[in-house]
Amino acid sequence: MSRLNLDDFTDLIERPDGGVRRDAEARRERQIVPGGALGRLDELGEWLAAAQSAVPVRPIERPRVILFAGDHGIAELGVSARPAGGAEQLVRAVLEGASPVSVLARRQEVPVRIVDMALDCAPDAFPEDVARHRVRRGSGRIDIEDALTLDEAEAALRAGVAVADEEADSGTDLVVLGDVSVGGTTAAAVLIAALCGTDASVVTGRGGFAIDDLAWMRKCAAIRDALRRARPVLGDQLQLLATVGGADLAAMTGFLLQCAVRKLPVILDGVVAAACALVGQRIAFRAPDWWLAGHDSGEPGQAKALDRMALEPLLEQGVKVGEGTGALLALPLVRSAAALAAELPEKPEAEKEPEEKEPEERESE
Repeated sequence: MSRLNLDDFTDLIERPDGGVRRDAEARRERQIVPGGALGRLDELGEWLAAAQSAVPVRPIERPRVILFAGDHGIAELGVSARPAGGAEQLVRAVLEGASPVSVLARRQEVPVRIVDMALDCAPDAFPEDVARHRVRRGSGRIDIEDALTLDEAEAALRAGVAVADEEADSGTDLVVLGDVSVGGTTAAAVLIAALCGTDASVVTGRGGFAIDDLAWMRKCAAIRDALRRARPVLGDQLQLLATVGGADLAAMTGFLLQCAVRKLPVILDGVVAAACALVGQRIAFRAPDWWLAGHDSGEPGQAKALDRMALEPLLEQGVKVGEGTGALLALPLVRSAAALAAELPEKPEAEKEPEEKEPEERESE
């Protein structure tokens, strides 16, 4: 298999259609509700129209939650409130319908797909549709060793690309992207700190299942040590993911990039998705135009990454649980924006603003 050339994504990814967006803006000006009265919903509707190349915008009819799963060796240091290797139980809870994202997805009638990339469990612990893209059992302890080999990182990134193609080919029209991991927020914080050129303390949060002060200090130290290993490979994004990322993060990065290639919009969940998006931006600068930030999780690393990508969260509800939950809460907002943009009637002809006359016409009057 030939080595993956990440530069190809720069050539393959186009921005959402600017001409269609202008048409959507013009249509919005003709509708009965005054411009600006719907706040950010106007912007969302116009963004969707550009992403779909359609005016009026089409309704979001086949959304899907995609969760990439993996365990991270760095969790052995006690940087998470959950036990190292505990992501298997989180995945089971999602599959059994007992997690917050499962409840919300059931209520919204949105299917949930989990992709096992590096869970610390037997390969046959989950059905084939969950485990078939798996790269390895757990990721390395990034403060002292690489998360993955370069070949594993490439395999994971290719798996993410393949999942994006599967979703686009099956008719998915919007993705809610999250992760199911233990130790994933630590790896994400390392990537964000490295790419933003900041210190460990600036990006170290307390996770969805909040850690105490001692665990926070251990996490900060782990991020600091991993940062020393990340900085020498900043120029090579695949090597960066192999060194301090993990199979789930590499797969999410490939997934995000290929969604942009396939013009499939994505709502990002928390700090892990934000970190992968930041790596994706380094690879292809136009890619973030296809992504929305679903919510503010309160993680400092997420805020840093979103600011770097100029993405503003849709919601601020303090949801820290992860697993796509906060991003899924934003889905009704996006659907509402699409409905308003498409279904609000236009003003009667008599109420429309008269067009400005050309200078020649004014002079002849």
